[in-house]
Parts: sequence; C-alpha cells; structure tokens
Amino acid sequence: MREQTVLLLNWRDTTNPEGGGSERYVEEVARGLAAMGWSVTVLCAAYPGSPREARRDDVRYVYRGSKVTVYLRGLLHTLLHRPDHVIDVQNGLPFFTRLVRRTGVVVLVHHVHQEQWQVVYPGWKGRLGWWLESRVAPWLYRDCRYVTVSSASRDELLALGVDAARVDVVHNGTDPAPPRQLPQAAEPTVVCVGRIVPHKQIEHAVDAVAAARTTLPNARLVVVGSGWWEDSLREYVAERGLEDAVEFRGHVSEADKHAAYDEAWVLALPSLKEGWGLVVGEAAGHGVPTVAYRSAGGPTESVQHDATGLLVDTEAEYHAAVAALLEEKELRRRLSAQALATAGNFTWSATVRGFDRVLIGQVAADGQVGADGQMAAEGPASVGR
Repeated sequence: MREQTVLLLNWRDTTNPEGGGSERYVEEVARGLAAMGWSVTVLCAAYPGSPREARRDDVRYVYRGSKVTVYLRGLLHTLLHRPDHVIDVQNGLPFFTRLVRRTGVVVLVHHVHQEQWQVVYPGWKGRLGWWLESRVAPWLYRDCRYVTVSSASRDELLALGVDAARVDVVHNGTDPAPPRQLPQAAEPTVVCVGRIVPHKQIEHAVDAVAAARTTLPNARLVVVGSGWWEDSLREYVAERGLEDAVEFRGHVSEADKHAAYDEAWVLALPSLKEGWGLVVGEAAGHGVPTVAYRSAGGPTESVQHDATGLLVDTEAEYHAAVAALLEEKELRRRLSAQALATAGNFTWSATVRGFDRVLIGQVAADGQVGADGQMAAEGPASVGR
C-alpha cells in the first residue's frame, strides 16, 4: 500500500502574526498524524515574509494566496494533487473542497460564527458570510464527516442541520506548563492572551479592570497578542484614561507568553464565541483561573464553574467576577488549586488519536478507493490507540 496522504487546508498557521489557538490545534494534529505515518501537508495563506514552502516536524507547509484567495488556492491544490484525505478547516467559510471531491473530506469546525459575522463584517457582507456558513456549507458537505472541539460546538452544528451521526468531538490538548520563570505579580494582575480582534471583546476586560480599580487602585491588565483591532483597542483604553493600567505586549514568544501567565492572578476570556479556549488550559497549568461568558460556548467545557474559574452571563457579572477573584484571596486560591489539578486532563496525544480514528474510520467507510482509484486494504498503523 502506498503512503496515505492528508491535506489540511487552513487560512493561517501559527507563524502568521494573526495565528491563534485554532491554528495551534491544526498544527498539533498535523504533527501527530505525521508521527503516526501519514504523509501530511498543510496549505495556508502567505503573509509578508513567509516562505513559499517549509517543513516542520515532518509536515510540509505550503503558503499560497492571501487570507481571501487562499480558499481558491486550496481548492485548486486539492483538485490538482488529489490527496487521499482532505481536512477542510471551516473558520466561518470552508474551502468548498466537496465541489471537487466525492470522498475523503473531513470538515473541521471550531465553532459556528453566527454572532461574529455582523461584528466583523456589518451589513451585506456579514449576511452573505452567515448564509454561506449556515445554509450552503451544511448542504454541500451533507455526506461528509465533521470534527469539532466541544459539545457546545457540536450542538451548534446540529442546529444547522448537520446529522449528529456524522459529528465527532475531538477536544483540544494542553501543553504542560514550563517551570515558573517569574513570581506572581505583587499587584492585582489580569491577563488576556490571544488575537486582538473585535469578537474577542477585550474591551470587557479593560472595563472590568477599570471597575476593580475603584477598590484596588493598582489593578492592571496585560494584553498578550496582536491583531488588526489593536489601534481601536488602544484608543478605547486612552478614552477611559487607563493607559497606566493596561500594558500591550504584542505578539510574543512562547516563553514570554508563559511568563505572563506566571505574573497573572486571573485570565480574562471575554470572547463573544470560543470553540474551546486553548488559553484556559494554558493558564490553568500556571494555577490561573479564568473568567468567561457561558454564551461563548466552548468555555462551558474548558472552564468548570466555581472550580477552575467563573462563568457569567452579563457584562456586569463579568466585572463582578473579575473583581471577586482579585479581591478575595481564598476564592482565588481555591480556584487556582483546582485549575492546576485539572490542567493535565486534556492532552495533544489524545487529540491526535481522535483524529487518527476519524481518518481510519473514513478509510473503512469509503472502502478506501483513493483519489487515484487504487484500492487499499487498510490505513497507516496507529500508535497508542
């Protein structure tokens, strides 16, 4: 049997300045599948300074097109190179690979973007995007397997008409936290980690720290990450007169990101929507509890309410929860201890095994007539299943 090929189509990778947790998930899956014997290629958008191709951890990375034209480039690559399996990563929009493939397509959805479309693209563009995501994509991929990262995201897919029997939940993993580099900050410190874009709602964290400063005047917010909304966020901070309370650290190294967790008392995750919230597990590895919205979806699983963090429903409750964790030492200690105790519950090896099972199941379901018409008796050997 020839080596089985897997093509992952994603709009970005983690080397892209706008890369985030969903890109990390894709790369961990790619690396793990390559270690199991699959021949893996990731195609994503190019960006200023990116190579045309690269190879990392036995995975081939191909950089083509922009954040818009990458979809056409991915479709053409699928058509011309005919991989055995395509993992079509739907970040709002899919790559429409089902137009050129009859079998072998898996759709990866981190979460449904209904609320985000009008936040990022107000007007007709947002309405068109939501129509493509909610109506066209479920119909086009009606006979394909789906993978998503939480039960909340699975339920969102079912609400769009995706058959429950075709959806697998494969959770995010979490890296073990490195040894502590810095002591916890002496002053009450809230950290936000992620891309600076409107739907991350970092303004809610700014306002929470502003509210906390009425009783804790030295409370501060550290923002780790970058994004196209940063200028607007900085303007918002200035309008609130909080330049001395909010520190922007930009796009940092992994070591510096973990150093920020070391300093933090609380992780603020005020996102409008999260498929899972990779930063929740990262912060938990440092004993840092999270405050998130229940309506965000994925955090209802990644955060255990009143155990590893706090889940709230309104912005006023968000402010109160952040203040409570900063002010109440015993509450913070209890949630910190439980966050640290559960930080290792989700591993990347389990994530990869889950994806491997999906592909092996696809091989069996298709009778594995590959893209070149050759029959294969079985898929690659799986490690640790």
